[in-house]
Amino acid sequence: MTRLVGRDPATGRALAVEMAGGRITAITAAEYDGDLYLSAGLIDLQVNGYFGLDLNDHAVTPDCVIALTRRLFAVGVTCYQPTLITASETSIIAAIRAIVRARQVDPQTAEAIAGIHIEGPFISPNDGPRGAHPANQVRVPDLAELSRWQAAAEGLITMVTLSPHFAEAPEFIAGAVAQSIHIAIGHTDATPEQIHAAAAAGATLSTHLGNGAAANLPRHPNFLWAQLADDRLSASFIADGHHLPADTLIAMQRAKGLDRSILVSDLAAPGGLQPGIYDQPIGGRVQLWADGRLGTPGTPYLAGAALPLSACVARAAMMTGLSLADTLVMATRNPGRFLKGRGVLEIGARADLIRFSWEKGARELRIVETYVAGEPVWQS
Repeated sequence: MTRLVGRDPATGRALAVEMAGGRITAITAAEYDGDLYLSAGLIDLQVNGYFGLDLNDHAVTPDCVIALTRRLFAVGVTCYQPTLITASETSIIAAIRAIVRARQVDPQTAEAIAGIHIEGPFISPNDGPRGAHPANQVRVPDLAELSRWQAAAEGLITMVTLSPHFAEAPEFIAGAVAQSIHIAIGHTDATPEQIHAAAAAGATLSTHLGNGAAANLPRHPNFLWAQLADDRLSASFIADGHHLPADTLIAMQRAKGLDRSILVSDLAAPGGLQPGIYDQPIGGRVQLWADGRLGTPGTPYLAGAALPLSACVARAAMMTGLSLADTLVMATRNPGRFLKGRGVLEIGARADLIRFSWEKGARELRIVETYVAGEPVWQS
């Protein structure tokens, strides 16, 4: 049995959590005069890479996936969806197989990767909403292709992000949902009617809402208002201080409510590296600034995200005025609903836990210890 002590982010009171057999067996009040918080581990539904490790590199290997998992443990992520973006079917399946093999050879990676997120290739082909996704690989939603992905993944595909502007979208969504695959809306220029039709067919999430969109939109109606208004859709937000202005994040989060709001990092390979110019397999040449902004050199355009979810939790609290406890819910319990209920701190739940320090106004959580299934996987 392992026992951890820390402060409850919601109350500030000390608590002790006991773990055995990979599960939480007891939660009790405790005596503790330290300042470390104790929480369920962070869950990131959207990770493309980190520290130079790129899941969308055509040569991605199982060792790359394992190394990425270790890097995420150091920033408090105990569960994540490796995210593969628009590419040829051959490239997508090769990356899927690397992820599957990594889980087979490394038990910690198997515990941390609860599913694979395919972001594209069924997105808008137009500049703006397509973002950095390659235009020549955008294609019509195809259930047969999804079946081939899932066969390669051995059932591990848990989420697909698409644009519902395609006539084939409702049938695809219904078919995927019937296989227990979550459908998210993103990189879209769909009409409001197409957004609502997607939700009626079973879509349940908006991927990084407010991003992956054209710079100029009709005042109203447009697909942002439709997604905000549709209560069948939860929404994920990149709260790194670069992707959404504070006012926008506040308004969007209030429209969705706490229970339907999710934080994601959308981390790309340059994240964690020193500021500078980098060449990526997807998106080409990018610049990483010291403040964590990742963009196309010489333009105002972003080129992905470079800050981990631990920073997004802290910055969301700064930007919105929400409590630390609330922003943690958006990075633990809420995304966990898409991964079989992970991300909760209660008796009987998986013992995926973090201890960390944070002071109001700090721009990131300082992770001190990370536990996955009751086992220590990282300590500072």
